[in-house]
Amino acid sequence: MKRIAILGSTGSIGRSALSVVDAHPGRLRVVALAGGENAALLAEQVRKYRPSLVTVANQPALDELKRRVGPNGGTSFLAGAEGLHAVATHYEAHIVLCASSGTAALEAVLAAIDAGKTIALANKEVLVMAGALMVEAARKHRVAILPVDSEHNAIHQCLHGRSLDEVRRLILTASGGPFRSLDRAALERVTPDDALRHPTWQMGRKITIDSATLMNKGLEVIEAHWLFGASPGRIDVVIHPQSIVHSLVELRDGSIIAQLGVTDMRLPIQYAFAYPERWDGMLAPLDLAALRTLEFEPPDDARFPCLRLAYAALERGGAWPIVLNAANEVAVEAFLAGRIAFPAIPRTIETALSAADAATSVPRTLEDVRAADTWARAFSIETLSTLRSS
Repeated sequence: MKRIAILGSTGSIGRSALSVVDAHPGRLRVVALAGGENAALLAEQVRKYRPSLVTVANQPALDELKRRVGPNGGTSFLAGAEGLHAVATHYEAHIVLCASSGTAALEAVLAAIDAGKTIALANKEVLVMAGALMVEAARKHRVAILPVDSEHNAIHQCLHGRSLDEVRRLILTASGGPFRSLDRAALERVTPDDALRHPTWQMGRKITIDSATLMNKGLEVIEAHWLFGASPGRIDVVIHPQSIVHSLVELRDGSIIAQLGVTDMRLPIQYAFAYPERWDGMLAPLDLAALRTLEFEPPDDARFPCLRLAYAALERGGAWPIVLNAANEVAVEAFLAGRIAFPAIPRTIETALSAADAATSVPRTLEDVRAADTWARAFSIETLSTLRSS
């Protein structure tokens, strides 16, 4: 029996993870949950899974959760950063799934690594911000970081223990998002509702906007570097609108190995929970004959510059990936709130990156990482106050 702690249980990845638990009740048990402010959904999860520990974002959410749960059978409740840390390091947990969005869980994930927990990682931001710290901590404590993102999960499956010396390229696939065929003029007019209509995946709001700008793929390039040790020049991106081929690995002899699967996050989540075993699938198998066509095309950096900016941040190193991520989060929030136009997202990021070297230093500690993140957010907020967003 594998015991699971979930950071972000009320989000889309967290809910999918719990459905994987439901499909394998003899193999998986939930021991700790961390939610945000959705006390109603979290209360349902508490009643169903009866975890030992539950935490929420703040005290009002905690009060609401306790009111909804009522008398319970031994579940402890916490709130805030203390609660996240407690869930991530829970003594019963074998696997900690980081399914929360943003960077709030960074310290908790590092604490889980220090505690020797296997990390199932569905959060790009923590690795983009602190990849060097996380990889070094995982090496020191001999902890596995198993990717849950469908693309990195696919690469993990394709590599299957191969040495990176055998590999020529890692190839990440991208759906292209809802605006793949729009010209620059049309991109100026798109709305948040337009951007949230992803053609193939059901995801959270922030990651759906990142998919529309191709920043999601840019963050995945940085993530792939840390997960697999590949240099930026050995990580490529191709647009694949069907989202059936989740990623590919090209070997030195020219052979290409691909992982195909249905567009459902339960598949990579189950892989991470089961690893190194393979369990019976809970989804209908992929019908190859029904697909008929699989398309691939290069990304357009001119219309979607976020991918180019992510490569530049990875190449430059230092605080640039931190600044990239923070500026993107600020700009996406502003776009979703209707305060800026869609193309202002990459403009905000590029402005922050241009100022980063003069305002930040190479991050060597977690405090350095947080300092660069704080500066980038403040700078981006100020930039957005003056940036033209027609």
